[in-house]
Amino acid sequence: MLDADAICKVLPHRYPFLLVDRVIELAPGQRAVGLKNVTINEPFFAGHFPGRPVMPGVLIVEAMAQLGAIALLAVPENRGKLGLLAGLDRVRFRRMVKPGDSLRLQIEVLQRRGSMGRAAGTAEVDGQVAATAEILFALVDGSQETPS
Repeated sequence: MLDADAICKVLPHRYPFLLVDRVIELAPGQRAVGLKNVTINEPFFAGHFPGRPVMPGVLIVEAMAQLGAIALLAVPENRGKLGLLAGLDRVRFRRMVKPGDSLRLQIEVLQRRGSMGRAAGTAEVDGQVAATAEILFALVDGSQETPS
């Protein structure tokens, strides 16, 4: 299990963009299960949507991608690298995610080839699927500057 401090040692993301609160299962390079506790204090709720807060779908997908990066970066030869989102396929949103929900994230690495990887992600709330996606990753040297 990884808590927020351990996650911050793997990912460069920080508030307000760190979207994984805890990793509860981890098989390095293969799969991971994590949690994101969604609170009314999330900065995006101020504008999405006033009076009817809904977590943006792109941030649900980003949370899955961050969990996928944790799974890939947990492999010893990938430590110190940076996991970049390289593409998305088969993205589907099936349920709204609202303040008070606990988002259970699951990622399964389907393929790794060189610096690229492909994973299947699922986000659930109370056992109901909120979103699914196939996520493509690129692993790059974490010490280099990324293009802006």
